[in-house]
Amino acid sequence: MLLSVAIITKNEEDRLPKTLEAVKDIADEIVVVDSGSTDKTVEIAKKFGAKVFIEEWKGYGAQKQSALQKCKGEWILFLDADEVIDKDLKEEIKKVIQKQEAVGYKIRRRTVYLGKPLKFLWNNEYLLRLVRKEANPKWVGNIHEKLSVEGEVQTLKRGTIYHYTYRSLKEHYLKSIKYAELTAEERYKRGKKPSLVRFFLSPLWAFFKVYLLKGGILEGRRGFLIAFSYALNSLLKEGFLWERHIRQK
Repeated sequence: MLLSVAIITKNEEDRLPKTLEAVKDIADEIVVVDSGSTDKTVEIAKKFGAKVFIEEWKGYGAQKQSALQKCKGEWILFLDADEVIDKDLKEEIKKVIQKQEAVGYKIRRRTVYLGKPLKFLWNNEYLLRLVRKEANPKWVGNIHEKLSVEGEVQTLKRGTIYHYTYRSLKEHYLKSIKYAELTAEERYKRGKKPSLVRFFLSPLWAFFKVYLLKGGILEGRRGFLIAFSYALNSLLKEGFLWERHIRQK
């Protein structure tokens, strides 16, 4: 078996079909680890021939590692349920897994936000997503998880993963709040203490960095909303950390 595609899901019935449709003709197997969907996600995955496993949520990194361990292919392509690969990427994947010049490949990802692809923010990221299983791939971290391998990693010159991110502004901001709370909990466990200086200054720096330094201003209203979400996240990370210390006392 040459190529496995690994995906974790929960309530993705509206987005999963496009993801699976794009990979069904290059994947020798599709592995889906679902964390208790209450919609038709599991049914849709099975219609595409996926091997579906139902597991309790363990965190992003741990959940993806679980999917990795269930893959039997020589190569593994990791995708989120809201990501779709284009035709150029499919052709590139076919080529590189035959040549086997490296044990891992970074792939360009572009983000579609509120109905349109972004040009500056969340754009032209190159993420390690295609790896050989024998290279000991590992997912590390349970919030902003990263994939690592042992051996040479190259970057694919063609092809794109399109990330159809948040369905709505509400979903975006609710997730930003959720990530802030999870990050604060991790910091608390590491012994981090809240800081009044960070509480006031880190949101301002977060907004300035995203809106001006990274080109958010060039994205119009969408750029402002994204920059504000970073400021909100930064503020709440300190707020939740402070709240956690108060509870402990």
